[in-house]
Amino acid sequence: MNKVVLSWILLFTCNLMWALQFTAIKLTQDQIGPYFTVWAPMLLAAIFLSPYALKSFRSGGKKLKDIFIFVQLALLGAFPAQVLVTWGTQYSLASNAAILTLALPVTTAIFAFFLLKEKMNGVRWFSFIIAIAGVILISLGDIKQANFGSQYAIGNLLIFLAIVGNSYFNVGIKKIADRYTEAELIFFTYVVIVILLTPLVFIFESDVFPRIFSFTGQTWIGLAVLTFFHNFLSMVLFFKALKILDAIQVALSNYLIAFFGIPIAAIWLGEKLSSYVIIGGLLVLSSTIIITLVDYKMQKKTAEG
Repeated sequence: MNKVVLSWILLFTCNLMWALQFTAIKLTQDQIGPYFTVWAPMLLAAIFLSPYALKSFRSGGKKLKDIFIFVQLALLGAFPAQVLVTWGTQYSLASNAAILTLALPVTTAIFAFFLLKEKMNGVRWFSFIIAIAGVILISLGDIKQANFGSQYAIGNLLIFLAIVGNSYFNVGIKKIADRYTEAELIFFTYVVIVILLTPLVFIFESDVFPRIFSFTGQTWIGLAVLTFFHNFLSMVLFFKALKILDAIQVALSNYLIAFFGIPIAAIWLGEKLSSYVIIGGLLVLSSTIIITLVDYKMQKKTAEG
């Protein structure tokens, strides 16, 4: 199978797993705070990955100083993406966060242009516009209730900084992806984030630890989904795809999260689907098909020419 086609299949799969995140958080939110929700699954995933990552690190002849790049990527990228969006949503509205997330492909394109010298061609812009239209339709109910007034300014700023951090991390990882295995990329990033999050967990959510044995089955299912699918398997597939595809293409595929996330919530949590959501989901899927097939053919012709 062609590597590019396989990479897009992997992207579809990992976006499906990322879409499970929202339902999983809903399952855990009654008993676990936001910091522990990020910290515990990430710690477990890092432990699972440690034998493979450390073996690859030693066999590759790398030195301890080589992992400092992950400190920068986690500190400026992954950590803000995980933590600032949590803080920001507390000060703002969930609907504001949903709308601000539309900036992700744009900020990713800017970082990809400066750091990776990638370009936004006409097909990518067209796909981007269709995806935005689809996400707006999916979020129509939230958009009507959105409030970007001064009282939410701090929260909105934190959410936007989280989006910028996410973009920087994705592009930065792409830049070093050829030098590390998938296990190394995930493991060392997670180790840094866990170190940064640990003080926050013990300061603000230490009361969770005595209650671990009283967690309900629903909470354990949510944690299992976050650990294995969201933090482990999906990231392995993501980094495999990122080694082949452009960072901009990968960013545009993230709109599939909305496409998958809505029906998952409807099936698992009983949330209702409006006609706007269904139409919006089809638009998002269409935009991904366009960038998968048309943009790939254009890039192939350019390479052959």
